[in-house]
Amino acid sequence: MIEFFFDCSSPWTYLAFHNIQPLARELGVEIGWRPILVGGIFNTVNPSVYAQRETPVPLKARYMKKDLADWARSAGLAIKMPPTVFPVNSVKAMRGCIWLGKDMVPFATAVFEAYWGEDKDISQDAVLAEICKRVGIDEKGFFVGISAQAIKDQLKANTEEVVARGGFGSPTIFVNKTDMYFGNDRLPLIRDALLRSKASAA
Repeated sequence: MIEFFFDCSSPWTYLAFHNIQPLARELGVEIGWRPILVGGIFNTVNPSVYAQRETPVPLKARYMKKDLADWARSAGLAIKMPPTVFPVNSVKAMRGCIWLGKDMVPFATAVFEAYWGEDKDISQDAVLAEICKRVGIDEKGFFVGISAQAIKDQLKANTEEVVARGGFGSPTIFVNKTDMYFGNDRLPLIRDALLRSKASAA
């Protein structure tokens, strides 16, 4: 099984979220989707991210923009980096993923596309309401649901869990509970790990 800890506010997660689904289907492996708040991870174990944003290395920043564009082209995705609002407060969107549970993938997909593809501010209720309409979710029920304490607590627990298991950003991906990978470009290694696991179980 794959566990996929993710926050829709991350560009590399947008790519990995899209790319890991056909890989899982091809190999007949389930994905456990685990919404988190990546800002909570940065605050706890990886504050260097903020320093890099404040004082970026120009050559590295220029290459990262090209790298993202190349990966997006390869995946057939539109991406704008940086979006007009960056970083964005994704807490309501990620609570929405928790609230939807097993039905979260269409909503999460639409959130990723709205933010990274259409440059919409996913922290805004009007944008989230539009996304709900797009994927057939009752918007009133959505906003009531994401305000429940149990939903808030689960998002916090997921974030704390990934840190406790060694994660430091989004996406953090586990194969068979203990084998951790980080980022979109590790998918070939995840494929190898899944194939090894299948071979050993045969």
